[in-house]
Amino acid sequence: MRIKARALSGDAQGLQQLAYPFVYRKYLDYGAFASMRSLHAQIRREVARRDLAENIKLGPGGIREIEFIAQVFQLIRGGKEAGLQLRPTRATLDAVAARNLLPPETVAQLQRAYELLRKLEHRLQYLDDAQTQALPENDIDRALIAEAMGAESWEALKTTLDAVRALVDMHFGKIFSTEEQPVDHASPWFNDEEAPSALVEFGYADPAAAAEQLQRFKHSQRYRSLPATSQARLDLLMPRIIEISAQHGQANETLSRMIALLEAISRRESYLALLTEYPDTLNHVARVCGASGWAAHYLTQHPILLDELLDTRDLMQQRDWPQLAQQLRQTLDDFPDPERQMDTLRHFKHAQTFHLLAQDLQGVLPLEKLSDELSALAECILAEVLRLAWASLSRKHCESPRFAVIGYGKFGGKELGYASDLDIVFLYDDDHPDAGITYARLAQRVNSWLTTLTAAGLLYETDLRLRPEGASGLMVSSLAAFEQYQNESAWVWEHQALTRARFVAGDAAIGAAFERMRRDIICRERDRAALRQEVLNMRQKMHDAHRNTSDLFDLKHDAGGIIDVEFLVQYLVLAHAHQYPQLADNVGNLALLIRAGELGLIAPEAAQKVSDAYRELRRQQHRLRMQGMDKARMALEELPVDIKAVTELWQAVFG
Repeated sequence: MRIKARALSGDAQGLQQLAYPFVYRKYLDYGAFASMRSLHAQIRREVARRDLAENIKLGPGGIREIEFIAQVFQLIRGGKEAGLQLRPTRATLDAVAARNLLPPETVAQLQRAYELLRKLEHRLQYLDDAQTQALPENDIDRALIAEAMGAESWEALKTTLDAVRALVDMHFGKIFSTEEQPVDHASPWFNDEEAPSALVEFGYADPAAAAEQLQRFKHSQRYRSLPATSQARLDLLMPRIIEISAQHGQANETLSRMIALLEAISRRESYLALLTEYPDTLNHVARVCGASGWAAHYLTQHPILLDELLDTRDLMQQRDWPQLAQQLRQTLDDFPDPERQMDTLRHFKHAQTFHLLAQDLQGVLPLEKLSDELSALAECILAEVLRLAWASLSRKHCESPRFAVIGYGKFGGKELGYASDLDIVFLYDDDHPDAGITYARLAQRVNSWLTTLTAAGLLYETDLRLRPEGASGLMVSSLAAFEQYQNESAWVWEHQALTRARFVAGDAAIGAAFERMRRDIICRERDRAALRQEVLNMRQKMHDAHRNTSDLFDLKHDAGGIIDVEFLVQYLVLAHAHQYPQLADNVGNLALLIRAGELGLIAPEAAQKVSDAYRELRRQQHRLRMQGMDKARMALEELPVDIKAVTELWQAVFG
């Protein structure tokens, strides 16, 4: 009832602030289905008791059912999406349709039904000048109502009305799933002694281990201390999870990951409600858990992402970053509280990462494209963080900041992975006397917004050591000071880093000035022998810092691995860009290798082989990390061709 409540006098805003937290929960509340289903059952019983089946508001397929359909999505999501905090039912249905929470045709049918029923309600009340929703029983009143509704006869009107109410009742039944789901008491979940033999039939490779896991969870203090409703939901879910886990890859691993997820969410009744209200979601969860240990852990850490699995059509759609950025900004502006905004940013990042993860697991997103998308996501978030951080500063000497964020490393080269940190540098170009202090505070605020750990996690780890003078230097530099440092004091490795640097957020004019400066420095003519030795020295330092004492090949750090390819490209760029400026383009290692081959700086066939090797090394690194491995290492004999291609080119270039 509070959804439609409004103040007729007094402090309307105060009333809203008092009531809304109880109506619109901060987190997704799928328990609203059960609550509204229970309320609807009470109404149905009262309708039957009072013989109100012909009541167009309370009876089956009536106005109240349409309102319940609209309101359940408000109760579930209204705390996260202010656009659903509406009073009018028709406007709410439009908002539901805009968010793809119901199919457009379903919403259109409900809108037409609501219009007809409310129009009829008004005519009934005109007839007797009374608050009524009951259909007339005598022929005279029926004829008057039919004429007022523009129908040929009462029979024609009643036929139309019955069809409309049947349609509403059908949609209500689908949305609220009024049929009880049976509990499978024959499942291994309920039969400890027979569980191993039953699990063999499901196809579990190690049924004893799976049975032990099930028993440990069922007899745990966590399960036994749950409310009865939560236990009932788990008892409904577990038999299906046992069966579904056996259908997705390695049954034991999938079941183990699914149980870990359930243990994490068992005290959050809303998540259990989601899985019971949308049982098909279990298939999607099992697919994620079966495909990747890292993905399963990510979902367990952020169970709010279960909501993203409800509509797999949207999950697989290509990301429209301008549109998503606009939606993010609107949501942030709807909830101006900084703590809420921090959580909103984190939920947005987790949701978009999960969309990309799902596409990755389905094999529809190549690794290079995935890195581009993850980089675009980081840029989208950085733009909003910068905007909010600037707005939160109390003392500012100008309306818009003349401030830019520069991305380095994987971020600069658009090679971000799921867990990559952000290598960034802050620059400003402003002659105001207070500029240094203002932008230092802004840089600190931006970094804080990115790295603060909230209940929703953190946005990104950041690495600011690539700024002038490294960790001992100022957090933010003027553009002039940065250029002077790069020209007069920077080490060769800092110029290597510039080959993968780019403007990612803030003042575009500063970004353009940085790009001009970056190209000028990269295209400077250098002593090749001295440059070669500097690059080799730095490579040796990195190798010494990441000694590999195992029998496996480290895809990133070992000779012939990923870092060797990156150093090869950086050397070729710095050594030859003065002669071939196209090498200064930040187009990625693969493209630069091919360009170097086309220019005759290295053999074209070697360029192609190393390009293929780099792609394969990154693919294998990604695959291993998706399985939850901290260090990407594999048997040397599994990559003989790729490692050989890299080491041969290294020898040809560096001797």
